[in-house]
Amino acid sequence: MAAKDEADTPDRALVDRWRDILALHARTQCELDRALHQHGLCASDFEVLDVLSEGPGADGSCAYRVQEISERVHLSQSALSRLVARLEKDGLVERALCTEDRRGVRVTLTDKGRALHGEVRPVQRAVLTRMLSPT
Repeated sequence: MAAKDEADTPDRALVDRWRDILALHARTQCELDRALHQHGLCASDFEVLDVLSEGPGADGSCAYRVQEISERVHLSQSALSRLVARLEKDGLVERALCTEDRRGVRVTLTDKGRALHGEVRPVQRAVLTRMLSPT
């Protein structure tokens, strides 16, 4: 039985580490949702605004395809499409057909979305600092 316990130790440590990562993610996500809620956003909403704000233009303007955003915010394409539709309804983003591929959709921040992102970014970064800084 001792040999089995010794063999399980590396696996156990690996599983424990994985569960610690999941727990940290869940706690951080909840804290982000709580902090951003007062601004009318959830963590996923902010992530989309944040990705769109990181564009190459001098003013941060950038249009990403929905597929490109989904790869960065780790949502399914259908969940992201619903989220983008909600952000568009709120006037925070705009959608337009891709000129190079009429089946694709590009998403950009509106002025309202850029302003809200700028207001909320310090809140999000403060939560990340508090939750993810080594203790």
